[in-house]
Amino acid sequence: MMKIHTVIFDWAGTTVDFGSLSPVSAFQEAFRQAGVEVTDEETRAPMGLLKIDHIRTMLAMPQVAARWQAAHGSAPGEADAQNLYAAFEPSLMAVLDRFCGVKPGVLEAVEALRGRDVRIGSTTGFTHKMMEVVTREAAAHGYAPDTYVTAEDVGGFGRPRPYMIFENMRRLQSPSVAGVIKVGDAEADMREAVNAGVLAVGVLEGSSVMGLSESEWLALSEADKALRRAEAAGRFIAAGADFVINQMGELPALIEAIERRG
Repeated sequence: MMKIHTVIFDWAGTTVDFGSLSPVSAFQEAFRQAGVEVTDEETRAPMGLLKIDHIRTMLAMPQVAARWQAAHGSAPGEADAQNLYAAFEPSLMAVLDRFCGVKPGVLEAVEALRGRDVRIGSTTGFTHKMMEVVTREAAAHGYAPDTYVTAEDVGGFGRPRPYMIFENMRRLQSPSVAGVIKVGDAEADMREAVNAGVLAVGVLEGSSVMGLSESEWLALSEADKALRRAEAAGRFIAAGADFVINQMGELPALIEAIERRG
């Protein structure tokens, strides 16, 4: 029988910040200050990457690059990425504490996992400075994993590279990649898990992939919710997800099924 001994969660969009709204608004504001408008779809596509890599990826998108060229008279380069990041960070820090509410089902799932002696880790595209705010606010709402790892802890090598998962395993003294699950809300989380050789689980509701706030989600009809779930599930599976769940409350039952299956 397989024993799941470690679960590694993402943060925004997975355990906190329904819809992963805080980074989206900050990225868009940074581009707006530079005279370039970007869409929600363009902003969310690289979600899960280290934030500077996220900006570089957006600048490399043909349509974004074309708008940048039109606004600035030259193609975007590394200096532009750094300038955008310099504008992004204060924009995010100004609103970050407002987007740390714990998502539905998370506290109950974590309690159930701890009852099964499962280690709780986490990875993030946020920096340590950002995580000081996020972990403080999440703890005030009752959520505190055993550890969190940023790209700064692994030489700047964020998702989809596997090193943040491996650093979680080292800190938690996880015995092997067998028995480790990574849970996330972005395609980069799934690719990170695949590259680490661990099970990948995508959480649908409140995910960055779905891209809806909690009020927008609740306002949908049941038929529209089913369609949105199916679309998001397809993207997760294409990125390498082994399983998808609607919301975090389903995770303990999934783990029991995985262990029974062996």
